[in-house]
Amino acid sequence: MAVQFTALFLLKEVVHFNYLAATAIAVETAVVHNFVWHEQFTWADRTKLARTKFDRTKLNRTKLDRASRRCLRRFLRFNLSNGVVSILGNLALMRLLFGQAHMNYLVANALAIALCSVANFLLSETWVFARE
Repeated sequence: MAVQFTALFLLKEVVHFNYLAATAIAVETAVVHNFVWHEQFTWADRTKLARTKFDRTKLNRTKLDRASRRCLRRFLRFNLSNGVVSILGNLALMRLLFGQAHMNYLVANALAIALCSVANFLLSETWVFARE
């Protein structure tokens, strides 16, 4: 949440972006940040790259290449699922709560994050970081 709030605040207040454009960029920034943290901590038991030590042998480079491809596939699935849910959900809720209901944009963003978080967790648990 801190990453998204910070990005949203900077984009809207400092750079003076439209609130919807600022929201979309802030959400994508948070999505990428969240992927890195989930990869390293939340689902580290399912991501071998985070726990494997590689030396310079050909066999281990092959393992690293495979692990890197799996990580890239997870990143793409994460962006397709969590990114889409977060961006569309946040944009729709920001338009409703800030644009129409005139709620403070940070409060509206907090509500949007909370509402999208459960769906994102379930998508990550069952699809993005599913046991291979």
